[in-house]
Amino acid sequence: MDTLGFWQIFRRTSFGDRNLFAASQAGLVNNLNDGMSWGIFPLLFASFGLGVERIGTLKAVYPVVWGVLQTVTGPLSDRWGRKGLIAAGMWVQAVALCLTAATHSYRWWLVASVLLGVGTAMVYPTFDCVRLRCVPSDLAGALPKRLSVLARHGYAIGALLAGIITDLVGAAYAIAAIGALTFASGTIVALVMDRPRQNPSS
Repeated sequence: MDTLGFWQIFRRTSFGDRNLFAASQAGLVNNLNDGMSWGIFPLLFASFGLGVERIGTLKAVYPVVWGVLQTVTGPLSDRWGRKGLIAAGMWVQAVALCLTAATHSYRWWLVASVLLGVGTAMVYPTFDCVRLRCVPSDLAGALPKRLSVLARHGYAIGALLAGIITDLVGAAYAIAAIGALTFASGTIVALVMDRPRQNPSS
C-alpha cells in the first residue's frame, strides 16, 4: 500500500465513514484502557499498601476472565451482531474502571477486575484480536483489512495519557478519567454505528 492509499484509508476510517469511525475509536479506546490498567493499577494498589502477591492476583483475574469468556462472546457476535456487544462491553469496562478508582478495598478491586475481564471479553474478540478485523470487514467489504491496525496505537496513547494524569492529580483520577472516556466510546458506538450485517455462516 502506498502512502497516498494509507492516508485515504486512515481518513475514511477516522472521519469519513460513521461506522468505521465508531469501530476504530472503540478499538483505540479499548486498547488505551488495557494499556493503562497494566501501568497504573499496580501503582494504585501499592499506594494502599497491597503486597506483590495480592497485586499479582488482581492483575491475573482480569486476563483470566477475559480469556475464558471470549471463547463464548466471539461466536455470540456472529449471532447477535457486533454493535451491541461492543457498546455494552465498553460500558462494563467503564464501570469496572470507575469502581477501581472509587474504592479502597481488595474485595471491591477484585470485583472490578472481574468486571473489567467481562467487558473486555465482550469487546476484544468481537472487534480486535481473536476475530481480528471482523468489524471493519463487516462494515467495509473490500476495504483493506489492515486498517484496524490503527487501533493498536491505543496502547501507547493510554500509557502516555494515564502517566500524565497520574503525575498531575494521582492514579485514581487517571483511572476514572479513562473510565469516563471508555463510557463515552461505548456511547459513540451505540449512537453512531449502524447494525453491521451478520456473518452469513452463522
